[in-house]
Amino acid sequence: MIDETMKTGLGEECGVFGAYDFDGEDVSSYIYYGLFALQHRGQESSGISVTKTQENGNNVMYHKDTGLVNEVFNKENLGALNGNLGVGHVRYATAGGIGRENAQPFVIHYLKGILSLAHNGNLTNTLELKRELGTTGAIFQTNTDSEVIAYLVARERLNTSSIEEAVKSASKKLQGAFSLVVASPSKLIGARDPLGFRPLCIGKKDNIFFLSSESAALETVGAEFIRDVEPGEIVTIKDGKIYSDRITEKKEQAVCIFEYIYFARTDSHIDGQSVYGSRSKAGRILAKKYPVEADIVVGVPESGLAAAVGYSQESGIPYGMAFYKNSYVGRTFIKPSQNERTSGVRVKLNVIEEVVKGKRVVMVDDSIVRGTTIKNIVKMLKDAGALEVHVRVSSPPFKHPCYYGTDVPSRENLVAVTRSVEEIKNDIEADSLGYYDIEDLGELCPGLTFCDACFTGNFKGGVPSDEGQDGSKPSIKNLRK
Repeated sequence: MIDETMKTGLGEECGVFGAYDFDGEDVSSYIYYGLFALQHRGQESSGISVTKTQENGNNVMYHKDTGLVNEVFNKENLGALNGNLGVGHVRYATAGGIGRENAQPFVIHYLKGILSLAHNGNLTNTLELKRELGTTGAIFQTNTDSEVIAYLVARERLNTSSIEEAVKSASKKLQGAFSLVVASPSKLIGARDPLGFRPLCIGKKDNIFFLSSESAALETVGAEFIRDVEPGEIVTIKDGKIYSDRITEKKEQAVCIFEYIYFARTDSHIDGQSVYGSRSKAGRILAKKYPVEADIVVGVPESGLAAAVGYSQESGIPYGMAFYKNSYVGRTFIKPSQNERTSGVRVKLNVIEEVVKGKRVVMVDDSIVRGTTIKNIVKMLKDAGALEVHVRVSSPPFKHPCYYGTDVPSRENLVAVTRSVEEIKNDIEADSLGYYDIEDLGELCPGLTFCDACFTGNFKGGVPSDEGQDGSKPSIKNLRK
């Protein structure tokens, strides 16, 4: 279930990273820098677990806590994590509460040994799985779906010949979104749900193999991108090689479209598509559909910048940098209280007055959720002397919650559910407002089949049994086909 305290705003999912050095050298520093590159995917907690395969994986060391990567780890505790195989995780709570007990990776000691697991995504059948595991004696220490997956994999391992078979068997019982990185005593395993909601890719540097949520993190550690893990695929890295298997032979796809609009780093590639290319294309399409006479185009950092460049290139209106972003402040909508979000806008962003004073401004942002943040930014621009502010949004209006690892709020908190575009324009005090059109979403990542449920309500991975598709709470069975 999604924690009610997290339903007040839009948030990221999580980031996973794994490394296996077949020369036997420690990988904790690689995982640290990989997580640092994935920090945008979660800022509530982080953790690393490592093992020495030379000792048959009987000595697993881990450290995890709440906070940013560079707050959780220091030279001493990172240096104590000695092992050539490991997994790491940065977390944003889309399921379960905030606290050290919910930090990942989960390290499970069971009859067959020890396994470490990190999960990105959100399941829609968590309650059913918990009941099933509970009847066989499982005792849960957290309220996260990730712990349920870890226990399920451990249980399946008792009935299978290998850990990869256990991951495969467990994955067949999972519904919703999951990208997993699992470390056993001598194997690094990655798994991606059959629809491929969340990204996962493979990299290599010398004799070190990596699994990562995004390709940008591979570049950070100097690794070469090999390929994406396909939807429904399980990859096992052992003996210096990559082995592939499938959860199901059905090859469907429902990649989260919001990875391209907002979540992923601008320099990442997901499923063969450039994130920068998708965002700049969105800006060009916005310029064609919603032209306006203006003096300058600006983008709201970070994910609005590439779209603003595209808008500028297509319209011929000069591009400018109107905002200074404090890189040391977390994303404002993660804050649970509205007062913190409102005051946090000015802490996070400051307008460069010389850029906008006396000018008609086109401001490009990636989304409007409640409308509060963008209203404050429009006001900041006008207070700095902007004559007009024309808002362009590189995503369609949010009209539905998300159940696949994105903390889109319940419907009552989405401004586009109850307000028309004209009413939203007036609410945020913009001079004009243009949203990216739903029918143009396919232009962002040609050839990919994607999930756009937060815009359309088409939940390809089903919904939790305790939530309705309209964001209400009636009992409704999983709809996955």
